Amino acid sequence: MARQLFGTDGVRGVAGEFLSAELALALSRAAVAKSDVERPQVLIVRDTRESGEMLEAAIAAGVTAAGGDALLAGVLPTPAAPLLLRRHGLHLAAVISASHNPYQDNGIKLFGGDGFKLDDDDEHEIEAELERPVVNPSRLGRVRRFHGALEDYLRELHVRYQGLDLHGQRILLDCANGATYSAAPEIFRRLGAEVEVMSDEPDGRNINDGCGSTHLEAIVKRITEGGHDAGFAFDGDGDRVLAVDGSGAIVDGDELIALAALHLRTENRLPGNGVVVTVMTNYGFHTAMAKAGVEVAITAVGDRYVLDELLRRRWGLGGEQSGHIIDLDFGPSGDGISSALLTLEALGTRNLAERNAMSKLPQRLVNIRAADRAALTTAMDAAAVREAIGAEESGLGGRGRVLVRASGTEPLIRVMVEAPSEDETNSVCARLVEVVESAIN
Repeated sequence: MARQLFGTDGVRGVAGEFLSAELALALSRAAVAKSDVERPQVLIVRDTRESGEMLEAAIAAGVTAAGGDALLAGVLPTPAAPLLLRRHGLHLAAVISASHNPYQDNGIKLFGGDGFKLDDDDEHEIEAELERPVVNPSRLGRVRRFHGALEDYLRELHVRYQGLDLHGQRILLDCANGATYSAAPEIFRRLGAEVEVMSDEPDGRNINDGCGSTHLEAIVKRITEGGHDAGFAFDGDGDRVLAVDGSGAIVDGDELIALAALHLRTENRLPGNGVVVTVMTNYGFHTAMAKAGVEVAITAVGDRYVLDELLRRRWGLGGEQSGHIIDLDFGPSGDGISSALLTLEALGTRNLAERNAMSKLPQRLVNIRAADRAALTTAMDAAAVREAIGAEESGLGGRGRVLVRASGTEPLIRVMVEAPSEDETNSVCARLVEVVESAIN
C-alpha cells in the first residue's frame, strides 16, 4: 500500500495542506468503519491551534458518516482523553494536536477504548480501510457536546493527589498558550498553591511561540526575578513538562524521572522496582539508579517505545529527557500536569533546588543535516564513523558515553557526548562531528 500516513505519534503535518479537512474526515470515517462496535462513541479533544476547530468538524463528520457518535470535549490536554475514555466507557478518542510544533502544524492521535494509543497494526488497518469503497451505515451518528470534560479531568488529578498540600508554595506555570491554560492553574490552586501563570492567553497562533517547554527563556527570566518556589513549563498539548527551580536552573525530564523513581521506591509504589528511559537519558541518571538499587531499561527515543517496554515488563514509571513522563499508576500516557504534581509530591518538604536526585554529566548534542536519507545511511555505515565512535568510547573508559544515531523523522545525524567535564565533552563531540560531517560530504 502506497499510503504511509501515520508516524511515530499519529498523523501530523501542515494544517490545510497535508492535514486537510478531507484527510481528517477520511481517517475518522475509516477508524469508525473498522470498529467492531455497532455505534462507537468517539471522544474528540483538541488544543488551541486555529486549525483545531476545522479538523474537529471534519473528524466529527467522518465519525457520524460511519455511524458513530462524536462527542466534542473542546480544548483539553492530550492525557485527559485516555482518562475520559476509561471513566465513561467510550470506544475511541481522536486528539487534535501537533504537541510542541508551531501553530501551522496540526495532528491527529487516536486512542482505543483501553486508553492506549492505537498500535501499528490498528493504524495499518485504518490506512488499508481508506483504500476500500465507502460503505454507508444503516443509521448515521450524531454530534454532541461533551459537557463537564474539564471537570472530570480535574477530578481525576485531585483524587490522585488529594494528599498533596501546596499551601505556602508559590508556583509559576508556563502553559505555552496551549491545552493546559485552564486545567493546570486550576488544579494547582485547588491543592493550595499560590499560582502565577504565564502564556495562558491562546489566540490560535501563539501556541509554543517563544514559550512552553521548548522555549524556557521566558520562565527562567520570570523565576529569577524572585519569589517562586518552582516553575513548570508545559508543551502545547500538555503531555510534557520541564521544571525550573527558584534559582533559574532548568530541571529536565531525566531529573524529574529520577526524583519520581526514588520517591515511589521509598513508598513501595514502584512496580518491578524498575524504570524505563531512552538512549538519550543522561549517564548520571544510570549512576543514581544503580546506587539506589533501581533497575533501568533503555529504549529508542519515543514515548511509544517507553510505553511498550513498561507494558512488557509490567513496570509503572518511564519517560524521556524531553519531559514526557509516563506514570501508569495514574494514566496510560504522558501527563505534564500530573508529572509536575508528582515532582512536588516527591520533594515533600524540600525545595526543588534541593532535589539532589542525580548528578548530571555535562552533555553536548549536535545535529548534522544530510542531503537525504541515502546520505544519512551512507554516513552511518562509514568505517571512519564507526572507528571514531569506538576510539572515543575507549578514551572515556566508562566515565561517560557517546551516542551517534540517525533521526527517525528528519535527515539528521545526532551526535551526543557525555563526559565528566565540559571541556572533555566539547572536545570529544567536536572530533566526532568532524568525522561525521566528512562522511556526509
